[in-house]
Amino acid sequence: MCGIIGVVASTSVNQLLYDGLQVLQHRGQDAAGIATAEGGRFHMHKGPGLVRDVFRTRNMRNLAGNWGIGHCRYPTAGSAYNPAEAQPFYVNSPFGLMLAHNGNLTNADALKREMYLADLRHMNTNSDSEVLLNVLAHELQEASGGSFRLDEETIFRAVKGVHRRAKGAYAAVVMIAGYGLLAFRDPYGIRPLVIGENDVGDRKEYMVASESVAIDVLGFKLLRDVAPGEAILIDVHGKLSSAQCAEPAPYAPCMFEFVYLARPDSLIDGISVYESRVKMGSYLAERIKRDFADLEIDVVIPIPDSSRNAAMELASDLNLPYREGFVKNRYIGRTFIMPGQAVRKKSVRQKLNAMHQEFAGKKVLLVDDSIVRGTTSREIITMAREAGATKVYMASAAPPVRHANVYGIDMPSRAELIASYRTEEEIGREIGADALIYQTLEDLKEAVGSLNPAIKEFETSCFDGRYVTGDITPEYLSFVEGGRADSNIGEDPEASQLDLNLVS
Repeated sequence: MCGIIGVVASTSVNQLLYDGLQVLQHRGQDAAGIATAEGGRFHMHKGPGLVRDVFRTRNMRNLAGNWGIGHCRYPTAGSAYNPAEAQPFYVNSPFGLMLAHNGNLTNADALKREMYLADLRHMNTNSDSEVLLNVLAHELQEASGGSFRLDEETIFRAVKGVHRRAKGAYAAVVMIAGYGLLAFRDPYGIRPLVIGENDVGDRKEYMVASESVAIDVLGFKLLRDVAPGEAILIDVHGKLSSAQCAEPAPYAPCMFEFVYLARPDSLIDGISVYESRVKMGSYLAERIKRDFADLEIDVVIPIPDSSRNAAMELASDLNLPYREGFVKNRYIGRTFIMPGQAVRKKSVRQKLNAMHQEFAGKKVLLVDDSIVRGTTSREIITMAREAGATKVYMASAAPPVRHANVYGIDMPSRAELIASYRTEEEIGREIGADALIYQTLEDLKEAVGSLNPAIKEFETSCFDGRYVTGDITPEYLSFVEGGRADSNIGEDPEASQLDLNLVS
């Protein structure tokens, strides 16, 4: 999960890109970067940290040009601690390309070897985004037939080559020197990408972004989602064209976008994230009526922020009081996307504080969007008891997370997932809940899918272990689980890409 944005405008885009990344900051807190183009020259600034910390006035002044891309990073491949893996990535052959990528390539290592041995391309980081960039560069070279001239047909042919070679989940924005902005999405539509427009006099400006909220906030009009396997091309003069560049595949957007990742004010694949979470609360209430009618509940309290929509609807459907029992420190990042289990655990009490008057002497139903590692849930239940709750029940708007995610979400090791080898009763005991209520997978699919009947399938591998791309083997999962987990602290800090302007 990362945030990406690309803009082709009639005036300078540095502020638009900066503002867009701030709106998408929830998608990644590890690093941020912006690249712009002025004439035939690229400008770039990137580095580790939040958007507001990476960019200063002097950096913004240097980002001249009326088209560019931006990225905020959440690490799932490569190192969580290597600043050289901040994006965008750059390659100067054959045409000069800048790429920002959201997702995860499941065949990145095989592609890296193939690129080195057959395509004679070398990569300097462990990032799969650099692999994707070099695959595209090679396919552009092949599609041009050695003429090194680009047109729409050549670029779309190159994207078709990328889809043939790259496996997994990816949405990308690419700057092609002297030509314009390219955006494309994987054939399954796992990672989101939308396009918007803005009328300026007699021409149009265009923006592509991970979520529609960026388009809304920046004053653009949402046109539509980029279709799975589709490529969008906007030249430097603002001409837009598109083409379907992949063989037909099941349309299967990531369910976790709706559960947790996306902002509630976004539309993804024609589905309101807010409405989907309200529906989750309604379905969860029905399960409580059906299977947990004996629970005595005095009050429903959400675990802020992404569970609020579900908790409010659940409380309404159960005719129970809804209260805000936790105050959130908004200067602490999202604990789910913090690398390092120790960092996550320490941050919970810094992030949330219980209001004793809402817990004292009450039987409390806490509602969360999901339970992943269980660390946060255990701490929060302890806080509720310390605040005086006589009973603490926990409800999850999502089913048990039992399997590794390989498509760009930080769930790499089943050993880290509390539900992997436990029953629901065992999980409840482990986190200290008096009762634990999970949403069923069938209800979750119905809650979200009912908002757009055109989508018949969702990517739900973290819940059911079914990987839609069809290329995930037990050997690959073992490799993923052993490869990252929380072990990147010791990685070589000298490993780096040859950057234009990397913040040290």
